[in-house]
Order: sequence, then structure tokens, then C-alpha cells
Amino acid sequence: MSLVPLPHRVRDRREETHDVVTLTLEPVGEPLAPFAPGRFAMLYACGVGEVPVSVSRIHDGGVLGHTVRSVGPVSRALHGLRPGASVGVRGPFGTGWDAAAARGGDVLVVAGGIGLAPLRPLIDAVLAEREAYGRLAVLAGARTPADLLYTEEFANWRRPYAAVTVDRPAEGWAGRVGVVTALLDEAPFTPVGTTAFVCGPEVMIRATGRALVHRGVSPARVQVSLERNMRCATGHCGHCQLGPLLLCRDGPVVGYDQAESLLSVREL
Repeated sequence: MSLVPLPHRVRDRREETHDVVTLTLEPVGEPLAPFAPGRFAMLYACGVGEVPVSVSRIHDGGVLGHTVRSVGPVSRALHGLRPGASVGVRGPFGTGWDAAAARGGDVLVVAGGIGLAPLRPLIDAVLAEREAYGRLAVLAGARTPADLLYTEEFANWRRPYAAVTVDRPAEGWAGRVGVVTALLDEAPFTPVGTTAFVCGPEVMIRATGRALVHRGVSPARVQVSLERNMRCATGHCGHCQLGPLLLCRDGPVVGYDQAESLLSVREL
């Protein structure tokens, strides 16, 4: 991994929603070490600062996709970049989705909001080796229809199985309304042998983990991506501590068997 930001150039900028964009970043010189689905980079907005952002698509030649929501000074600066702009990138950091553990069984992907971004490279990997896995189901929730990410990709994901739900419907919305866990009842998966991959707000992760275990999925086969305030990304500053874990080093992806007790402690 690189501890010093390496220069990258914005090759493409795609507006996903009113406050979310996907930046395609290409290395100016030597590329970073290869990324794996679920791992993250520290993106540096020149003169502003850096933030952790999970990779949302992995291209050839060290080209990376990162989906960024505008919520603070650094993410606002990144959100506003246009093709040709410079970005510093260091990484890859953290643990990734263990897709190998899912081989031979059903794959269940459950996303809430921008939590779909770190899961998209995993979906890409499963679709690229479709014969290696059982059934694939993608379940996604968002606040409103306008907040749904990657809507043009759902047609491809629906060929295995995909379902979406929103908290607040808009005029003309004919889809599901409610929490994403409600989609589990109709999703095609056999709990024994299923591997679930979950990312989203922490309350959604807790509810989904409990619901999957209640349905018979082993806690060890439920992988969740957790978030804390990451600064150094190397396990030294301690800002991302969650109990015994430093999420930049020991996460962000951990098993629900390990995360369940930690997530049950208020404000840990």
C-alpha cells in the first residue's frame, strides 16, 4: 500500500444523484497496488484534506471508480471535481469482501443508501464468474427513488434477482416502500450455505444481521462493512477504534459473528 498519495487524474465524472457522483480516477504515473472489492482508498482533495472512500468499481490498468457523497468539506471538494482535475490517492487499505467463501453457495447482497457503492465490485466479481456461485440476489434500499444509485445497472442485476425499496415514495413510484429487510421474505436464497454481504447505515446493518440469523444464515457467513472516523488508515491514530478493532486495519469488512456484540453496545 502507498502511504504517500499518488497523483491521479479524473477521467470521468458521473452524477448518480443530486449529491452523489462517481469519479473514475486514472493514475498519472505508476499505479497503486491492485484493489479488491470492499477495500478503500484515502482520497486527497488538493489543499483541503483527505477522506476514506471505498472502491466502487475496479478497472484495468490501476483505474479506480469511487462514489462520493457531498457531506463535508473534503467530500464537497471531491464532488465538485471535473474531468482533468488532480486527486491524490493512497491505498489500498483494510479488509475486503471474502467472495471466495461464497463459492458454491447462494450470494445475498443487501445495501442501504450509498452502502451499495462498496458492494458493486463484489457484484461485478460474482457476475464475472457466474458458474462458481449459486443464486445471486441484490437487495437495495434508499431514502427516496431519487437517491437510488446505479439505476441503469439494475436491469443486468435483475437477470439473477434484484429488488429495491424506498423509505419515502415520490409521485409515480410503483415500487416497494419500507425497510430493506422486508425484501428478504421474497429473495431467492437457501439460508444454509448462503453468504450475505451487507453495507449501509449501522442501524440497517444491525437489523439485517439479526434478520438473516433469525432465518438460519450462519453469523460467520454474514459479512458486514463498518464505518468509523478514519484518519491515518494504517492503524496508528486510533480514530476508527470499535472495541478491540481498528477498522482501517481489521475492517472495514468483518464477520457478523464478530460485529454483533460490538454493534449492540450503544455509542461504542
